[in-house]
Amino acid sequence: MHRSFARRRLLTATAALGGAALLGGTAHAAEEHRPAGFPLPNGFQPEGITIGSAPFAYFGSLANGDIYRANLNTGRGGVISEGLGAEHPTVGLKTDRHGRLFLAGGASGELRTVDARSGEIEKVYAVGGTFVNDVILTPDAAWFTDSYQARLYRLARDRHGEPGAVTTVPLAGDWEQGTDFTANGIERTPDGRALLVVNTVAGGGTLMRVEPGTGVATVVDLGASRLPNGDGLLLLGRTLYAVQQAQNLIDVFRLNAVGTRGTAIARITDPRFRIPTTVAAWDGRLYLPNARFDVEPTPDTEYDVVAVDQV
Repeated sequence: MHRSFARRRLLTATAALGGAALLGGTAHAAEEHRPAGFPLPNGFQPEGITIGSAPFAYFGSLANGDIYRANLNTGRGGVISEGLGAEHPTVGLKTDRHGRLFLAGGASGELRTVDARSGEIEKVYAVGGTFVNDVILTPDAAWFTDSYQARLYRLARDRHGEPGAVTTVPLAGDWEQGTDFTANGIERTPDGRALLVVNTVAGGGTLMRVEPGTGVATVVDLGASRLPNGDGLLLLGRTLYAVQQAQNLIDVFRLNAVGTRGTAIARITDPRFRIPTTVAAWDGRLYLPNARFDVEPTPDTEYDVVAVDQV
């Protein structure tokens, strides 16, 4: 279904409000003026997005691996971490509560960690992947997909979030590896016991539930729904948002607790979508970077971020 982005109007009768009400009105006004979208630097080539505990979103650059941070209350921001160059893109990324960013390095075959406060690149892991695409955090690990190989990468994390060793988990069971781009977005099941991975090949595009200990994948029953262009995933409770980039939409599913079955409950479209790739949530809104994969990127190509309401 089409979900337009509509702003609510502020009440004008503020003169009769008391001090406490005025404070509430100030907070309400700030929410009302939060931008429904904002630009990213020309030529940035965004793909991934992550939002931490504060109203700041982080975006990775396919062009050179830079990390851009934007204030969601104002839309303003800047590059906080310089990448390693054109051969070291940043695709998916996630931030933890310790202020560390976990980056998927795309065709560089790298996993990287960055201090979100200083912007310093802490560690680079060369895993030999053909295209390290997306990442999700669990309490004890960061999990990465590889779009051209039937395997996941597990980067161990201790209780302070400090990264440790990397292990490779081959995918088996129902997993079907295509000759081209296959695995994409990754999430956890609602009960937190397994992983959900987009497979753009099997069954015309579907979702796989993967056992972390074995890599055994099982097709998630989504009814008649398909994810041929499935990209970023976002789970909020038992509601799963699946970005279908080339279709310029988000399919929304209600999952059972173990993540074996999902029911389509909504479809979000917006005329401002220009091939969005990934999604993150903040204060009732979804934020998506427009990757614009349908145009040849140049240093002058314009990129932006779009905000829509959550279901």
